[in-house]
Amino acid sequence: MPRPAQTPSSPWRVRRSPAAAAILVQLGREHGLSASDCLAGTGLTPRDLDDSSAQIEAEQELTIARNLLTALGHRPGLGCAAGRRHTLGTTGTLGFALIASATLREGIEVALRYAALSPTFLRPRLEEDGRWARIWLDDTHLPDDLRTFLLERDLAAIGGLLPVLFGEHGPARLAVLDVRLRPGPHLAQALPGVRIRYCRPRNVLTFPSRLLQEPLPSADPQIARLSESQCRDLLHRRLGPDGTVAAVRDRLRRRTRRPPSMAEVAAELNITTRTLHRRLERAGTSFRALADEARQELAVELLTTTALTVGEIARRLGYSETAAFTHAFTRRHGVPPSRYRKDAAERDKAR
Repeated sequence: MPRPAQTPSSPWRVRRSPAAAAILVQLGREHGLSASDCLAGTGLTPRDLDDSSAQIEAEQELTIARNLLTALGHRPGLGCAAGRRHTLGTTGTLGFALIASATLREGIEVALRYAALSPTFLRPRLEEDGRWARIWLDDTHLPDDLRTFLLERDLAAIGGLLPVLFGEHGPARLAVLDVRLRPGPHLAQALPGVRIRYCRPRNVLTFPSRLLQEPLPSADPQIARLSESQCRDLLHRRLGPDGTVAAVRDRLRRRTRRPPSMAEVAAELNITTRTLHRRLERAGTSFRALADEARQELAVELLTTTALTVGEIARRLGYSETAAFTHAFTRRHGVPPSRYRKDAAERDKAR
């Protein structure tokens, strides 16, 4: 499979199903573009996208999206139009593992465990806080020129799964979705029944935590076991060095309150700690470096979206002293936490 030109450190050298990329090409052709226009710079051909068992790289899918926006412009609702074309089949084996789960909690846990197999570029994380459960959908790592399009697309695709999970009039109607998008009719059409609040600092789906115990209408223990086994095998096939880095990052970002140990992550990936160490070393990083990266990302999130003091954030991140947190943050971001918070607030006002 040809690869797009990129540096070895590219964060998008992760293998994916071609299904989502094929939808983008189909959308482009319906708007008057040729397949060649859509695939320019990817090294792909239409035949590469027709094989459901094939794999492409995330960078190639992003290039297709960029070609689409360059040719068509940032049309309102274009991302939602792409997302609404996603079906259960687009999610592949992971989708069947999700809907065959016994409860919503088990389904979400499966989806998070194998998020690297999903079509979404968002980084999901589940948290519970008393009566409420929240699924955080991080988009801050996405390329600036594609963020709105991909956020629209992936949220609309998630919206298509809600009726499959709950039925047309199920508990999804009790959910509230905060998004970093501006108001518009397209997302509401893709997520009927979900209350949407726009221009929020983060993307988060909030619903009563009791719904996590809701039995899913398509629950099937045998299919759930078989599908998850297939997900596990597929994840192994996709896990080259860069894929291993992505899988470790995903697990560290989803479990910020009690980050997993290297042994726990290795067990989830069904490999030994030594194998995990070797793969990360081959990719030019380490478990400690990735854990520190995840902790710093959470620091940015807490600084820009909460009123916690720098000292409170330091303690939440596990630092014994505020000064140690400030030093680590400044080394990574070039400015101390308080300055970073002030600059971020000023940027938000200027938008």
